[in-house]
Amino acid sequence: MKQEIKYAASAEVIELIDAWSAWLAGERGYSTHTLDAYARDLASFFKFWQDYLGRLPQKDDLRQTDIRTFRAFLSCQNNRHLGKSTIARELSSLKNFFKWLNRNHIITNTTLTAVSSPKKDKILPKALDVSQTLEVLDTASHFAKEEWQGLRDVAILTILYGCGLRISEALSLNVGDINHNDFLKIRGKGNKERLVPVLPVVKEKIAAYLKACPYQQKQGDALFLGARGERISPRIIQRNLEKLRRYLGLPETLTPHALRHSFATHLLAEGTNLRSIQELLGHASLSTTQRYTNVEIEHLKKEYQKAHLLDG
Repeated sequence: MKQEIKYAASAEVIELIDAWSAWLAGERGYSTHTLDAYARDLASFFKFWQDYLGRLPQKDDLRQTDIRTFRAFLSCQNNRHLGKSTIARELSSLKNFFKWLNRNHIITNTTLTAVSSPKKDKILPKALDVSQTLEVLDTASHFAKEEWQGLRDVAILTILYGCGLRISEALSLNVGDINHNDFLKIRGKGNKERLVPVLPVVKEKIAAYLKACPYQQKQGDALFLGARGERISPRIIQRNLEKLRRYLGLPETLTPHALRHSFATHLLAEGTNLRSIQELLGHASLSTTQRYTNVEIEHLKKEYQKAHLLDG
């Protein structure tokens, strides 16, 4: 944390940031990756603040900072053409830091509670059409070095699309989680459990992979393995999809999550109601699932425009 902002804040401020960082790691269990992200966000603010004050920010400045300073920072970031999500994240990191300062009676400054985050642009989920999805599944093993790895990749992508899982959920599965069960119990975001039906084709692809896998796997071991026999990293699947995307000429939005979006969008197109899709995806709020309605409307618009051009 110190390395990120040592030239933009005084020693006493850096000590406070280090203490906050230690608390996040010790009490909240935040990863190094998350702490690095917080460091970058605070560094962005303190570099601005140094220019704004014309000197290194001191501890007393933390106490006296007014709403104009924070709004000037947001305006500066906006003028740099940073994305709304980036600005919102930086503001969230600042709020977290000042909340910790207030709660621990180090300083009293609640000004940031009155500062609203910029509204993020609504981004529609990027789904493939059915033919593109099937093409991806049919070609999934194309770049594998070994046959068993190709069968593994096919099984992973099939379960992402066939069950609508997040990549983290799929790769956290263990041997025996599926077996002959017709439903899969998934523990998703917020430790929330849901039941997902398992299609025969999903079981078939997993069985083919397990039969070919050179590593001895017993009940409770990681289901999907990397080349050295360890639980496979999401990055490997992401890289494989990048190769597939280029090979098939598909858009850059082809990611593991795009297969989950495709699962939901295709179900909606077949008449499945939103509440059922919400349960299958494990969304806490129906409003999150309603994004797929927008996706389907956009798809219908395009189909209508194509038909209209053909008629003309």
